[in-house]
Amino acid sequence: MFKDLDPILHSQLRLSIVSILMSVEEANFSYIKDETQATSGNLSIQIKKLQEAGYIKVKKSFVNNYPNTSLSITRKGIEAFENYVNNLKNYIHPK
Repeated sequence: MFKDLDPILHSQLRLSIVSILMSVEEANFSYIKDETQATSGNLSIQIKKLQEAGYIKVKKSFVNNYPNTSLSITRKGIEAFENYVNNLKNYIHPK
């Protein structure tokens, strides 16, 4: 049967962010921005939503006196992504 798709991950930009983080240990804001072609403002909003959901961890620091924001996926985020993909597969190939 068809299961509801996670509304947090059902946004194209949030899904892109999580997809990137599934393949790396950590990624900085600039890298995510370049890969997704999102604006800084929109990206910041979507990162906050993912962080509030517990799907990603955000670490702010300074590198050579410049602010640096790095992101990593949490265990909850990995599980949510895997569930999302599995549920989506059921839409593509119903049983």
